[in-house]
Amino acid sequence: MDKFVELKRAVETVEIVDTHAHNIVALDSNVPFLSCFSEAKEEDETIDFKNPTNLCKVSLPIIQIPKEERSSIVEISMRSLKEVAELYGSKLSVDAVQESRQHLGLDSSANTCFKAARISALLIDDGLDLDKKLDIKWHEHFAPKVGRILRIEDVAKKILEKGTDGTKWTLDSFMENFSKELKSEADKVTAFKSIVAYRTGLAINTEVTVKEAEEGLSEVLCGGNAVRISNKSFLDYIFMHALVVAQSYDLPMQIDTGFGEKDLDLRLANPLNLRNLLEDKRFTKNRLVLLHVSYPFSKEASYLASVYPQVYLDFGLAIPKLRYHRMISSVKELMDFAPMNKVMFSTDGFAFAESFYLGARIAREVVFSVLRDACIDGDLSIPEALAVVKDIFAETAKQFYKLDVSSRYSDVEPHHLSTSFQKEQNDSLTDVTLVRVMWLDFSGQHRCRVIPQQRFNSSVKRDGLGLSVECMGLTSICDNLSEDTWLPASGEARTVPDLSTKCRVPWAKHQEMVLTDMLTEPGKPWHYCPRDVLRRFSKILEDDYGLVMNVGVEVEFYILKTILADDKEVMQSFDRTPYCSTAAIDAASSVLNEIVACLQSLNITIEQIHSESGKGQFEIVLGYTDAITQADNLVYTHEIIKGIARKHGLLATFMPKYSPDGNWPYRDDQSAHDAGSGSHVHISLSKNGENVFTASSDYNRYGMSKFGESFMAGVLSHVRSICVFSCPLPNSYERFQTKSWNALFLCWGPETKELTMRTCSPPGMDGAVTNFELRTFDGCANPPLGFAALLVAGIDGLRNNLKIPDPADPEDYNLFDYNDENEDTRLPTSLSCSIIHIFSDEWFLETMGENFLKARRGVCGDEIKYYCECGKDPYSEVMFKY
Repeated sequence: MDKFVELKRAVETVEIVDTHAHNIVALDSNVPFLSCFSEAKEEDETIDFKNPTNLCKVSLPIIQIPKEERSSIVEISMRSLKEVAELYGSKLSVDAVQESRQHLGLDSSANTCFKAARISALLIDDGLDLDKKLDIKWHEHFAPKVGRILRIEDVAKKILEKGTDGTKWTLDSFMENFSKELKSEADKVTAFKSIVAYRTGLAINTEVTVKEAEEGLSEVLCGGNAVRISNKSFLDYIFMHALVVAQSYDLPMQIDTGFGEKDLDLRLANPLNLRNLLEDKRFTKNRLVLLHVSYPFSKEASYLASVYPQVYLDFGLAIPKLRYHRMISSVKELMDFAPMNKVMFSTDGFAFAESFYLGARIAREVVFSVLRDACIDGDLSIPEALAVVKDIFAETAKQFYKLDVSSRYSDVEPHHLSTSFQKEQNDSLTDVTLVRVMWLDFSGQHRCRVIPQQRFNSSVKRDGLGLSVECMGLTSICDNLSEDTWLPASGEARTVPDLSTKCRVPWAKHQEMVLTDMLTEPGKPWHYCPRDVLRRFSKILEDDYGLVMNVGVEVEFYILKTILADDKEVMQSFDRTPYCSTAAIDAASSVLNEIVACLQSLNITIEQIHSESGKGQFEIVLGYTDAITQADNLVYTHEIIKGIARKHGLLATFMPKYSPDGNWPYRDDQSAHDAGSGSHVHISLSKNGENVFTASSDYNRYGMSKFGESFMAGVLSHVRSICVFSCPLPNSYERFQTKSWNALFLCWGPETKELTMRTCSPPGMDGAVTNFELRTFDGCANPPLGFAALLVAGIDGLRNNLKIPDPADPEDYNLFDYNDENEDTRLPTSLSCSIIHIFSDEWFLETMGENFLKARRGVCGDEIKYYCECGKDPYSEVMFKY
């Protein structure tokens, strides 16, 4: 969206202070270049990815990945390889990339990577033992500022190794040398670093005695020539001494935490174990930074940063992650707890300049995604997000490490990010064999053609596929053409893939899916294309009023299972538990867990999940985003829920009131009193990233701003017309009944779920309204057309400065009187009534076009006729289609 252009540009152009990395190696080093690309073996054994001599060392250090996880590693490997291949302009293979870097030479290839990464300062821990690693000074060719990080355990080890020449160390003599070495290097280094978490854990004994330290030293010396310091008392003793030296020289201390070496005991690596140290008055003036935010203890580390002023966090994305969505969720979690001016980024690059580039590139993608969502949710304004970008990537590090860093890349064009990098993969991964090319018709059904990957890449992704225009008029009843849709009897539209929506099919190996736009000729949208209809009205709202409609959705659905009754297979509810039942979550946990993982893999935000009041019914709440993105998200959410259910031998249906066939032996399984499934939408308005639905200082009526009130008033005044698209089946109207969390009348109220519309005021907002909810929307709707209808109505409210009527009292008996025949105050009682209303709605006729509405009416007409003629269970088969 245009409103995020400034944020996107800031993330792309900010110059990075890389707070933790390791040396680059020479071209003829024995460290395998494959290690840059997370290359995974196929053997059955687990793999130690941390060993730098291992062929499988990864740029995102992952230790001991089980075989079932390796497809994720291969996917990361291919994405990383693709990024570097594009950087060098080489073919998509490790050999081709290796050939390119050999041809460029080490200096040129490193310069290319650092320039693309825009790293202006680099802090190097040279304690990692790599073959033919280059000294720190060599790195100064590629960053204006290069600093050294001194690993204190390496200093201690080198001193102790001198004892192999006959020197007998006592604690006093060792500490004298240790202190001397630290002080001699203190003026030359930028920070100290400790790996104590990997050796003996973070529960530092601040009261360790000299005697305990002496005994610990003796134990270490008894280990032989290969010195490995693993005695807790001795390590705690030298760690605290190093803190004293660091404090006297005003140097920070990096504490390496999180996953790392395979002998790490995670039980001892929880940063909460540092509490005694952090409370010790001797060390309150030390500056401490927890590397990798102590993954998997990110929440604990964030808590420490929020409580203790001396604690900072470094979330280098080289922490153990299998998929991008886990990085995103980790950084989101970090931002929920930790102060943003105490968070820094590092690449954790090592051995190859390409690993620095990949770390920086991924970090920019992740941070943009997280901040964009925070702005959409109203947690941050755009200016606040811009400040966070500078803090995370540079400013906090400059202050923490006391760095004077000059700009180097201000005149270098940045590498651009995609606006939805989780989904955008313009070139298919090599293991993809089939691509699902998808579109939605007027009946809201998801349809697709499946194309071999080679053909997709060679022609379809550019030219699309031909689609008979009459295919938009297929009904939910059957695939026969509607009798009267006013669609041309001949001709084709082109379904052209929108590559920004292309993503993996999470439940089908080796397949991708992509949504399409419908064009009549290159660059010219077809008037009946649902996605273009939504884009057109979104643009009107933004061009005329500077506003963006944001939408959150409560996705309700039933899960059914097949049982054998009287020698016949029939469908039955998955369970019979009540609203918000823990038992329901237990019963469906395997299905729900997989659904959530798939949604997150597509970067679709989930706010909550619970069981609904119907038997076997669940609800997944999708977080706010702009209407265009949310329409795509909703399509993919339905695909995922239905696909995962099928995978588990179940049926998920979004039918408003599903009705099994008349011979079903358990007709009372779904009670007539069940509320049915809706897809309630929550709507707010934003301007320049700020929620402007809430009352402002100069306008406050019912807690809404003038924009908010007029938009909502427009929706309420046209809600019967909107129902043609938001409640698209005759079955949809069986959901409208009293005292069932559904509405019957054209009214609204604050926080009243029994009414057609309600305004929402979060706790602590003192009546200020952040959004409104519309309940006349269900899971059979075509999302782009449903959201477009909301926009059409809201725009009319804005242009006429409509006022919202007084709120209704939900306890008013007359409100729910079924004998009230005043059609002006009621919702439509059927799809036929909705059609009548929209064709008497001059604003909808003018804006959407009469022929467009006639095409929709034609589909409705066939469905209404079928519904009237087919007896008691006309929709027994349709539940398999939605």
